[in-house]
Amino acid sequence: MKNSKLVFLFSFTVSSLLYSAEPSAFGAGDLTSPQPYGLTSNEKVILETKKKLKKVAQKSNYQENQLDSLRERIDGLQSIIESLSRKAHNNKVKIQNLVQNNEQNFKTNSEYEQRLAQEIQNNTLEIEKLKLAIEKLSDVLDKINLDYITKDEFNNLVNDINAFKVLMAKELKATHQKSAPKIKSADLYNQAKRYYDKKYYSKAIDAYEELIKRHYKPAYAHYMIGEMYFKRKDYAKAISYFKKSSKLYSKASYMPTLMLHTAISMYKTGDKSHANAFFQAIVKKYPNSKEAKEAKKYLDL
Repeated sequence: MKNSKLVFLFSFTVSSLLYSAEPSAFGAGDLTSPQPYGLTSNEKVILETKKKLKKVAQKSNYQENQLDSLRERIDGLQSIIESLSRKAHNNKVKIQNLVQNNEQNFKTNSEYEQRLAQEIQNNTLEIEKLKLAIEKLSDVLDKINLDYITKDEFNNLVNDINAFKVLMAKELKATHQKSAPKIKSADLYNQAKRYYDKKYYSKAIDAYEELIKRHYKPAYAHYMIGEMYFKRKDYAKAISYFKKSSKLYSKASYMPTLMLHTAISMYKTGDKSHANAFFQAIVKKYPNSKEAKEAKKYLDL
Protein backbone atom coordinates (compact mmCIF):
# COMPACT_ATOMS: atom_id res chain seq x y z
CA MET A 1 0.00 0.00 0.00
CA LYS A 2 2.82 2.37 0.89
CA ASN A 3 4.61 1.64 -2.40
CA SER A 4 1.40 2.32 -4.34
CA LYS A 5 1.12 5.74 -2.70
CA LEU A 6 4.72 6.55 -3.62
CA VAL A 7 4.15 5.53 -7.25
CA PHE A 8 0.99 7.66 -7.38
CA LEU A 9 2.79 10.63 -5.84
CA PHE A 10 5.69 10.30 -8.31
CA SER A 11 3.31 10.06 -11.29
CA PHE A 12 1.35 13.08 -10.07
CA THR A 13 4.56 15.13 -9.67
CA VAL A 14 5.82 14.28 -13.15
CA SER A 15 2.42 14.94 -14.69
CA SER A 16 2.23 18.30 -12.95
CA LEU A 17 5.66 19.25 -14.22
CA LEU A 18 4.76 18.21 -17.76
CA TYR A 19 1.50 20.09 -17.57
CA SER A 20 3.24 23.25 -16.42
CA ALA A 21 6.06 22.94 -18.94
CA GLU A 22 4.25 22.01 -22.14
CA PRO A 23 1.66 24.77 -22.42
CA SER A 24 4.27 27.49 -21.86
CA ALA A 25 6.73 25.98 -24.28
CA PHE A 26 4.02 25.17 -26.79
CA GLY A 27 2.93 28.80 -26.73
CA ALA A 28 5.27 29.35 -29.67
CA GLY A 29 3.71 31.20 -32.59
CA ASP A 30 1.12 33.04 -30.47
CA LEU A 31 1.01 36.52 -32.09
CA THR A 32 -1.32 37.80 -29.34
CA SER A 33 1.35 37.22 -26.69
CA PRO A 34 3.11 40.36 -25.33
CA GLN A 35 6.44 38.68 -26.19
CA PRO A 36 5.88 36.20 -29.06
CA TYR A 37 8.52 33.53 -29.68
CA GLY A 38 9.10 30.53 -31.91
CA LEU A 39 7.52 32.31 -34.89
CA THR A 40 7.50 31.00 -38.45
CA SER A 41 8.85 33.23 -41.23
CA ASN A 42 5.29 34.18 -42.25
CA GLU A 43 4.33 34.93 -38.65
CA LYS A 44 7.43 37.14 -38.29
CA VAL A 45 6.39 39.11 -41.39
CA ILE A 46 2.88 39.56 -40.01
CA LEU A 47 4.22 40.65 -36.61
CA GLU A 48 6.62 43.18 -38.20
CA THR A 49 3.77 44.48 -40.37
CA LYS A 50 1.60 45.02 -37.29
CA LYS A 51 4.44 46.89 -35.58
CA LYS A 52 5.01 49.10 -38.65
CA LEU A 53 1.30 49.92 -38.88
CA LYS A 54 1.23 50.83 -35.20
CA LYS A 55 4.25 53.15 -35.61
CA VAL A 56 2.73 54.78 -38.71
CA ALA A 57 -0.56 55.34 -36.90
CA GLN A 58 1.22 56.84 -33.89
CA LYS A 59 3.34 59.12 -36.10
CA SER A 60 0.28 60.18 -38.08
CA ASN A 61 -1.67 61.05 -34.92
CA TYR A 62 1.31 62.95 -33.48
CA GLN A 63 1.78 64.94 -36.68
CA GLU A 64 -1.95 65.72 -36.86
CA ASN A 65 -1.79 67.12 -33.34
CA GLN A 66 1.32 69.18 -34.20
CA LEU A 67 -0.31 70.67 -37.25
CA ASP A 68 -3.51 71.51 -35.40
CA SER A 69 -1.50 73.21 -32.65
CA LEU A 70 0.55 75.23 -35.15
CA ARG A 71 -2.51 76.27 -37.10
CA GLU A 72 -4.17 77.52 -33.91
CA ARG A 73 -1.03 79.48 -32.95
CA ILE A 74 -0.76 81.04 -36.41
CA ASP A 75 -4.45 81.95 -36.45
CA GLY A 76 -4.04 83.56 -33.02
CA LEU A 77 -1.00 85.55 -34.10
CA GLN A 78 -2.73 86.74 -37.24
CA SER A 79 -5.69 87.97 -35.16
CA ILE A 80 -3.34 89.89 -32.88
CA ILE A 81 -1.57 91.48 -35.85
CA GLU A 82 -4.85 92.54 -37.39
CA SER A 83 -5.94 94.05 -34.07
CA LEU A 84 -2.67 95.95 -33.67
CA SER A 85 -2.82 97.16 -37.26
CA ARG A 86 -6.31 98.55 -36.73
CA LYS A 87 -5.20 100.22 -33.51
CA ALA A 88 -2.16 101.82 -35.19
CA HIS A 89 -4.33 103.06 -38.05
CA ASN A 90 -6.84 104.58 -35.64
CA ASN A 91 -4.04 106.35 -33.76
CA LYS A 92 -2.70 107.85 -37.00
CA VAL A 93 -6.18 109.10 -37.88
CA LYS A 94 -6.52 110.74 -34.47
CA ILE A 95 -3.15 112.49 -34.85
CA GLN A 96 -4.08 113.75 -38.29
CA ASN A 97 -7.40 115.08 -36.96
CA LEU A 98 -5.62 116.86 -34.10
CA VAL A 99 -3.22 118.58 -36.49
CA GLN A 100 -5.92 119.54 -38.99
CA ASN A 101 -8.30 120.94 -36.39
CA ASN A 102 -5.46 122.99 -34.87
CA GLU A 103 -6.92 122.64 -31.39
CA GLN A 104 -5.94 125.01 -28.59
CA ASN A 105 -3.49 124.24 -25.83
CA PHE A 106 -0.55 123.31 -27.99
CA LYS A 107 1.42 122.07 -25.03
CA THR A 108 -1.22 119.49 -24.15
CA ASN A 109 -1.68 118.57 -27.80
CA SER A 110 2.06 118.25 -28.24
CA GLU A 111 2.32 115.87 -25.28
CA TYR A 112 -0.66 113.86 -26.55
CA GLU A 113 0.85 113.73 -30.01
CA GLN A 114 4.14 112.47 -28.61
CA ARG A 115 2.33 109.82 -26.60
CA LEU A 116 0.42 108.64 -29.65
CA ALA A 117 3.55 108.66 -31.77
CA GLN A 118 5.34 106.54 -29.19
CA GLU A 119 2.42 104.10 -29.09
CA ILE A 120 2.43 103.88 -32.87
CA GLN A 121 6.14 103.14 -32.82
CA ASN A 122 5.65 100.45 -30.18
CA ASN A 123 2.82 98.90 -32.16
CA THR A 124 4.98 98.90 -35.29
CA LEU A 125 7.78 97.07 -33.44
CA GLU A 126 5.32 94.49 -32.08
CA ILE A 127 3.94 93.92 -35.55
CA GLU A 128 7.44 93.29 -36.92
CA LYS A 129 8.13 90.82 -34.10
CA LEU A 130 4.88 88.98 -34.78
CA LYS A 131 5.62 88.82 -38.51
CA LEU A 132 9.00 87.27 -37.72
CA ALA A 133 7.33 84.71 -35.42
CA ILE A 134 4.86 83.81 -38.15
CA GLU A 135 7.70 83.29 -40.63
CA LYS A 136 9.41 80.91 -38.20
CA LEU A 137 6.19 79.00 -37.58
CA SER A 138 5.62 78.76 -41.31
CA ASP A 139 9.08 77.23 -41.74
CA VAL A 140 8.27 74.65 -39.07
CA LEU A 141 4.93 73.95 -40.74
CA ASP A 142 6.63 73.47 -44.12
CA LYS A 143 9.13 71.04 -42.60
CA ILE A 144 6.36 68.99 -41.00
CA ASN A 145 4.45 68.94 -44.27
CA LEU A 146 7.51 67.43 -46.00
CA ASP A 147 7.56 64.48 -43.57
CA TYR A 148 3.83 64.33 -42.99
CA ILE A 149 2.07 61.08 -43.84
CA THR A 150 -1.26 61.91 -45.40
CA LYS A 151 -4.37 59.84 -44.87
CA ASP A 152 -4.23 58.74 -48.51
CA GLU A 153 -0.64 57.53 -48.07
CA PHE A 154 -1.61 55.71 -44.89
CA ASN A 155 -4.62 54.09 -46.60
CA ASN A 156 -2.42 53.05 -49.53
CA LEU A 157 -0.01 51.42 -47.09
CA VAL A 158 -2.86 49.54 -45.44
CA ASN A 159 -4.17 48.42 -48.84
CA ASP A 160 -0.72 47.18 -49.83
CA ILE A 161 -0.42 45.19 -46.61
CA ASN A 162 -3.90 43.71 -47.04
CA ALA A 163 -3.05 42.74 -50.60
CA PHE A 164 0.14 41.10 -49.32
CA LYS A 165 -1.85 39.15 -46.73
CA VAL A 166 -4.30 37.95 -49.40
CA LEU A 167 -1.41 36.88 -51.61
CA MET A 168 0.24 34.99 -48.76
CA ALA A 169 -3.06 33.30 -47.90
CA LYS A 170 -3.46 32.16 -51.51
CA GLU A 171 0.09 30.81 -51.61
CA LEU A 172 -0.38 28.96 -48.34
CA LYS A 173 -3.68 27.56 -49.55
CA ALA A 174 -2.09 26.42 -52.80
CA THR A 175 0.71 24.76 -50.84
CA HIS A 176 -1.74 22.95 -48.57
CA GLN A 177 -3.77 21.81 -51.57
CA LYS A 178 -0.79 19.83 -52.89
CA SER A 179 -1.69 16.23 -52.31
CA ALA A 180 -0.05 12.91 -52.87
CA PRO A 181 -1.35 10.59 -55.56
CA LYS A 182 -4.77 9.15 -54.84
CA ILE A 183 -3.62 5.87 -53.41
CA LYS A 184 -4.77 3.94 -50.38
CA SER A 185 -3.92 5.54 -47.06
CA ALA A 186 -1.91 2.54 -45.90
CA ASP A 187 0.17 2.59 -49.10
CA LEU A 188 0.62 6.37 -48.81
CA TYR A 189 1.78 5.88 -45.22
CA ASN A 190 4.47 3.43 -46.36
CA GLN A 191 5.44 5.70 -49.22
CA ALA A 192 5.87 8.66 -46.85
CA LYS A 193 8.16 6.53 -44.67
CA ARG A 194 10.28 5.58 -47.71
CA TYR A 195 10.58 9.24 -48.68
CA TYR A 196 11.69 10.03 -45.13
CA ASP A 197 14.28 7.25 -45.06
CA LYS A 198 15.75 8.53 -48.32
CA LYS A 199 15.72 12.11 -46.90
CA TYR A 200 13.29 13.30 -49.57
CA TYR A 201 11.78 15.54 -46.94
CA SER A 202 9.67 17.75 -49.22
CA LYS A 203 7.91 14.74 -50.71
CA ALA A 204 7.60 13.12 -47.30
CA ILE A 205 6.01 16.24 -45.80
CA ASP A 206 3.46 16.41 -48.65
CA ALA A 207 2.58 12.76 -48.10
CA TYR A 208 2.17 13.14 -44.34
CA GLU A 209 0.09 16.30 -44.83
CA GLU A 210 -2.22 14.27 -47.08
CA LEU A 211 -2.47 11.60 -44.38
CA ILE A 212 -3.44 14.32 -41.88
CA LYS A 213 -6.22 15.46 -44.22
CA ARG A 214 -7.43 11.88 -44.45
CA HIS A 215 -7.29 11.56 -40.62
CA TYR A 216 -5.02 8.55 -41.03
CA LYS A 217 -2.68 8.27 -38.05
CA PRO A 218 -2.60 12.09 -37.67
CA ALA A 219 -0.63 12.09 -34.41
CA TYR A 220 2.25 10.17 -35.98
CA ALA A 221 2.04 12.23 -39.18
CA HIS A 222 2.37 15.46 -37.18
CA TYR A 223 5.30 13.96 -35.27
CA MET A 224 7.11 12.95 -38.47
CA ILE A 225 6.62 16.36 -40.06
CA GLY A 226 7.95 17.93 -36.86
CA GLU A 227 10.99 15.65 -37.07
CA MET A 228 11.75 16.76 -40.61
CA TYR A 229 11.46 20.45 -39.73
CA PHE A 230 13.68 19.73 -36.73
CA LYS A 231 16.31 18.20 -39.03
CA ARG A 232 16.02 21.25 -41.28
CA LYS A 233 16.59 23.44 -38.18
CA ASP A 234 13.23 25.14 -38.70
CA TYR A 235 12.60 24.91 -34.97
CA ALA A 236 9.47 27.06 -34.79
CA LYS A 237 7.60 24.81 -37.24
CA ALA A 238 8.95 21.72 -35.52
CA ILE A 239 7.54 22.87 -32.17
CA SER A 240 4.17 23.58 -33.79
CA TYR A 241 3.85 20.04 -35.20
CA PHE A 242 5.19 18.40 -32.03
CA LYS A 243 2.55 20.27 -30.07
CA LYS A 244 -0.27 18.99 -32.29
CA SER A 245 1.05 15.46 -32.15
CA SER A 246 1.23 15.54 -28.36
CA LYS A 247 -2.35 16.80 -28.11
CA LEU A 248 -3.61 14.03 -30.38
CA TYR A 249 -1.83 11.19 -28.58
CA SER A 250 0.27 11.93 -25.50
CA LYS A 251 1.10 8.26 -24.74
CA ALA A 252 2.83 7.44 -28.01
CA SER A 253 6.06 5.44 -27.93
CA TYR A 254 7.90 8.32 -29.59
CA MET A 255 7.00 10.81 -26.83
CA PRO A 256 10.51 10.81 -25.26
CA THR A 257 12.01 11.80 -28.62
CA LEU A 258 9.22 14.30 -29.27
CA MET A 259 9.80 15.97 -25.89
CA LEU A 260 13.59 15.98 -26.31
CA HIS A 261 13.43 17.55 -29.76
CA THR A 262 10.86 20.06 -28.52
CA ALA A 263 13.20 21.04 -25.69
CA ILE A 264 16.19 21.33 -28.04
CA SER A 265 14.11 23.43 -30.45
CA MET A 266 13.20 25.80 -27.61
CA TYR A 267 16.86 25.91 -26.56
CA LYS A 268 18.01 26.71 -30.10
CA THR A 269 15.49 29.57 -30.41
CA GLY A 270 16.79 31.12 -27.19
CA ASP A 271 13.93 30.09 -24.88
CA LYS A 272 16.19 28.31 -22.40
CA SER A 273 13.86 28.55 -19.41
CA HIS A 274 11.08 26.59 -21.13
CA ALA A 275 13.63 24.22 -22.65
CA ASN A 276 15.06 23.41 -19.22
CA ALA A 277 11.57 22.63 -17.92
CA PHE A 278 11.23 20.02 -20.68
CA PHE A 279 14.71 18.60 -20.09
CA GLN A 280 13.90 18.15 -16.39
CA ALA A 281 10.58 16.51 -17.22
CA ILE A 282 12.28 14.03 -19.56
CA VAL A 283 14.84 13.08 -16.92
CA LYS A 284 12.12 12.48 -14.33
CA LYS A 285 9.64 10.66 -16.57
CA TYR A 286 12.10 8.60 -18.61
CA PRO A 287 15.16 8.34 -16.30
CA ASN A 288 16.76 5.33 -18.02
CA SER A 289 16.21 6.43 -21.59
CA LYS A 290 18.80 7.73 -24.04
CA GLU A 291 16.68 10.90 -24.28
CA ALA A 292 17.18 11.47 -20.53
CA LYS A 293 20.96 11.16 -20.94
CA GLU A 294 20.85 13.73 -23.73
CA ALA A 295 18.64 16.02 -21.65
CA LYS A 296 21.12 15.92 -18.78
CA LYS A 297 23.85 17.21 -21.09
CA TYR A 298 21.81 20.32 -21.80
CA LEU A 299 20.98 20.80 -18.13
CA ASP A 300 24.68 20.71 -17.30
CA LEU A 301 25.51 23.49 -19.81
